[in-house]
Amino acid sequence: MIVISKHDTRMYEPHCDVREPTLIVGVTWAGMARTLVEDHLDELERLVDTAGGEVLERVVQERRSLDPATVVGSGFLARVAERCSDLEIRSLIFDEDLTGSQVRNIEQAVPKEVKVLDRAAVILDIFAQRARSREAQTQVELAQLNYLLPRLTRRWTHLSRQEGGIGTRGVGETQLEIDRRLISKRIAQLKSKLVVIERDRRLRRNRRSDTSTLALVGYTNAGKSSLFRRLSRADVLIEDRLFATLDPRIRRIDLGHEVAAVVVDTVGFVRKLPHHLVAPFRSTLEEAAEADIVLHVVDAAHPSWEEHLRVGQTILDELDVDQEKILVVLNKIDLLAPGSMPYLPLGRPSLRLSAASGEGLAQFRNEVRVRLMASPGVVVLRVPLEQPEMVQRAVALPHQIARRFRQEFLDLAVRADESLIRREGLGTFLAEGWV
Repeated sequence: MIVISKHDTRMYEPHCDVREPTLIVGVTWAGMARTLVEDHLDELERLVDTAGGEVLERVVQERRSLDPATVVGSGFLARVAERCSDLEIRSLIFDEDLTGSQVRNIEQAVPKEVKVLDRAAVILDIFAQRARSREAQTQVELAQLNYLLPRLTRRWTHLSRQEGGIGTRGVGETQLEIDRRLISKRIAQLKSKLVVIERDRRLRRNRRSDTSTLALVGYTNAGKSSLFRRLSRADVLIEDRLFATLDPRIRRIDLGHEVAAVVVDTVGFVRKLPHHLVAPFRSTLEEAAEADIVLHVVDAAHPSWEEHLRVGQTILDELDVDQEKILVVLNKIDLLAPGSMPYLPLGRPSLRLSAASGEGLAQFRNEVRVRLMASPGVVVLRVPLEQPEMVQRAVALPHQIARRFRQEFLDLAVRADESLIRREGLGTFLAEGWV
């Protein structure tokens, strides 16, 4: 059965709008619900918008299975080609991953000026736009080459340095006649470069070992950057678009009661992201694996919040993040209707807040502070100021994460084994917790 749903039947006026006219394609197969496909196409449309395109129409086909040659079959593809001509489409984007042979077959059926892309190509294009740091640019180029290697088609050989549009930024418009041997050589060079970058990142992380680290992770556009700005008061980019953040950002924040921490904002997750695209960004996401607490931010007001939570959890599992360190943060509660607050399974730790309005932020800071001070390896000392020798020994301890002087006591939180504390003669000053 063929279903074509017109999203926008306006003819594209090239002189009135610089955005690239695009048609997107989805497929329902193997009992997949039509509503799920539409939801995925909604997200793909937002990706296209972020990349600089305008979706003039979306089409959906219902099949028993994907066609191995063209995904959608020759009959449906002919209809799509007609719509591309009618609407003067420049980018034809499939929500399914396309192989190199599928791209070539589809290109033969559509007008020659139409680029054939898939979801991964759009995401890579956004990454190419957003990468600013040396690390991010290296990771993006590596991901682009890994994607390009099995897909060398006419789309890459007819490009020029001046040509723009979705899927042509970065490597596509700077290496016009690239071949597999050169790509493989460049991939090896980039991997070596990333080894050095990752070593530098580890060194920087080790220098922060005396400070507790919080990692913000979660689905793209869940509000991580808004929470980052709310906590750090940093002037950072916040957009209602997917992948507004690509380069990791690090700031020191105050959690109250003279407890400070470092918060790291990471690249957002997205569903249907191929593994070869996740791998180059592993060093960025390793900030989550090494953090003391992983704050999994979820857009509680999104209709698919449960799926977003599941996608994020899958990626965290792939990174071997300790489940005990994960705290789910249900964000955007100010957008929820009364009585519609989502609830997680019993025993799954979570917090509810609005990064935009600040609702729930005090409880958030308190919970994170308590968790940090109660985490394994953290020892709290309360040393009387009337014993200056003991105070001096305590102050000399390494890996201090919090310190405060009160009227009669010095409170100190350190990362240390209790046996070390006792060897230093400070065992009698061990306290139950940081109050």
